[in-house]
Amino acid sequence: MNCGFVKTERLDGNIGYMKIDVFGPVDVCGAKATEAFAALGDVDAVIFDIRDNGGGTPEMVTYVESYLFARRTHLRDVYTRDDNKTTPSWTNPDLPGKKQSTQPAYVLTAARTFSAAEAFSYELQSAKRATIVGEVTGGGAHPSRPITLDDHFTIGVPFAREINPVTKTDWEGTGVQPDVKVPAGQALDKAKQLAADKLAKLRAARK
Repeated sequence: MNCGFVKTERLDGNIGYMKIDVFGPVDVCGAKATEAFAALGDVDAVIFDIRDNGGGTPEMVTYVESYLFARRTHLRDVYTRDDNKTTPSWTNPDLPGKKQSTQPAYVLTAARTFSAAEAFSYELQSAKRATIVGEVTGGGAHPSRPITLDDHFTIGVPFAREINPVTKTDWEGTGVQPDVKVPAGQALDKAKQLAADKLAKLRAARK
């Protein structure tokens, strides 16, 4: 699966496209993320496709997001009930390779987009770093663990929650609400149109 980085290509209009189907562990997959951003090259806008992404590790979410910010940026706090502790996560401005810190960014979502993939879209949306295009996501923000009840039954019990530094909450039960709501199958075409329109306005403003 190439660590979930399924496709990286340059679309018409010098728009980058990256399809990520899982956020793998950074120690194994961090280099693949760096390679994917290097492969985009000098694009004018970038589209991230997480419509088939069901989650993964928050560390890889942070790693990928770090390529989209020029400065160290507060992404999330995670509160864990076991130790009554809140742990912050920030972008790393010192990652190697090509950054996309100023280009307009778009994230494609579907109803099946879940967990860490939702964190990726929610955090970029809250930071006003990306436009979310597609469907409302699945609504799974609280990690849980199985608790055995007896020989036949277990239940999943949440043990942590994300606290966004902007919204002061998360997307549990509600999903990430897209900025531009369209059926998942139409999200890529819509994002390409939005990116082309945005780039046209930016070019006109520079004249």
